[in-house]
Amino acid sequence: MTKSHFPEVAENRSAAYEIDPVFLNRWSPRSFKEDQVPDDVLFSLFEAARWAPSASNEQPWRFIVARTAEDKPRFYPFIAEGNRIWCEKAPVLALILSKTVSGRGTFNRAHAFDAGAAWGYLALQATKLGLITHAMGGFDPEKAKEVLGVPDDYELHAVIAIGYQGEKEALPEQLQEREKPSGRRELSQTVFEGVFEEK
Repeated sequence: MTKSHFPEVAENRSAAYEIDPVFLNRWSPRSFKEDQVPDDVLFSLFEAARWAPSASNEQPWRFIVARTAEDKPRFYPFIAEGNRIWCEKAPVLALILSKTVSGRGTFNRAHAFDAGAAWGYLALQATKLGLITHAMGGFDPEKAKEVLGVPDDYELHAVIAIGYQGEKEALPEQLQEREKPSGRRELSQTVFEGVFEEK
């Protein structure tokens, strides 16, 4: 179990109510070491994701993983240049996608919601094991579908960089000042009682 807050987290984040430190310790650094992630560690992340909840137990999420010298460059053409300048160092890239059609042949309205739950489980397991993750929306889904041979009944959500945290100074100068955990709006701006309120 994650026992305490990481130093950079303690400087930038605090919870209004008591929660397990893993929730605050999970953030999205961009500086990765190039150290490889052992199979047993890496696949425990996907094992955690496997146990996420889903509507009617459809488990619509899928992951396409790239971690070899042959597979990783296949991902690069569909990742936005602003992300490529840092994510190419990550030892693992994973594309998360979800099947939009249910086992009954109908549209699964919860497919993206459920894939988000699987991503959350993966990210928390990574944090508990001393890894970092950074999910990127900056990529071309259509190009990714074409390159990776993804069928039309799947929606692509994010490319996730996975690995061990590197030094902030290893990043391009313009990214170094952003290399810290972000805050969150107050709970009162997110949770409403009875009716919706825009605050």
